[in-house]
Amino acid sequence: AGNYRTQLWDKQSESFLPSTPGLGMHVEVKDPDGKVVLSRQYGSEGRFTFTSHTPGEHQICLHSNSTRMALFAGGKLRVHLDIQVGEHTNNYPEIAAKDKLTELQLRARQLLDQVEQIQKEQNYQRYREERFRMTSESTNQR
Repeated sequence: AGNYRTQLWDKQSESFLPSTPGLGMHVEVKDPDGKVVLSRQYGSEGRFTFTSHTPGEHQICLHSNSTRMALFAGGKLRVHLDIQVGEHTNNYPEIAAKDKLTELQLRARQLLDQVEQIQKEQNYQRYREERFRMTSESTNQR
């Protein structure tokens, strides 16, 4: 999950404006194979989420929908980006209210999510070790 906020440069006050009305951002996320996982238009600030099915490095591209607006304002656009990965993206108080969970049930759900995240990380590390071994064997053969 990612949260972002944009600020446009104001020449008159020589500072960044607290918000940028009318400015839109296009968010595109690609997996390690170059496949587009998310491609969507948002406002000047927003939240995007995606689920990764491929281990590895993902690419997140943020494009302004109006380059004329940025150039008119002095050519400066500040983007604040906050990315959360894994079980940290879950809003547990919201989940508890929606599913009517007790405190113990909510804690059990959190622990299960953490175990699942650890399992995913272990699988990813196994994948990386396998790739490294294949590279080492290929290099050794040469």
